[in-house]
Amino acid sequence: MVAAEVKNLAEQTAKATDQIGAQVSSIQNSSSEAVSAIKGISTTINEMSEIASAIAGAVEEQGSATQEIARNVQQAALGTGEISANVVGVQQAAGDTGAAAQQVLKASSELSRQSETMRSQSRIFLSGIKVA
Repeated sequence: MVAAEVKNLAEQTAKATDQIGAQVSSIQNSSSEAVSAIKGISTTINEMSEIASAIAGAVEEQGSATQEIARNVQQAALGTGEISANVVGVQQAAGDTGAAAQQVLKASSELSRQSETMRSQSRIFLSGIKVA
């Protein structure tokens, strides 16, 4: 009877050992699958990091371009202000020139009138000399 019990215990131990071996094998397979999944996740994270770096670089370039555009717009605005000031100066100079031209025209008319008066008086004088 002892031998039968030992044999029975040995069979149960063998079955338990087989079951434990199967469970260990299952755990190893699950661990391998988990390692593969973690490697895949790690690869995806690295790819996302590269994409994020590329996006950050593009955003930085866009920021630089925007600053350059803003600087150019500011310079254009300053140039426009200078042009406006120059136009005002040209308008003022044109007004001054017009006023001076009016004065020259007035003086010219006066000289013409005086010249006509002198011519008329010279004729009268010369006529008086010829008669005498």
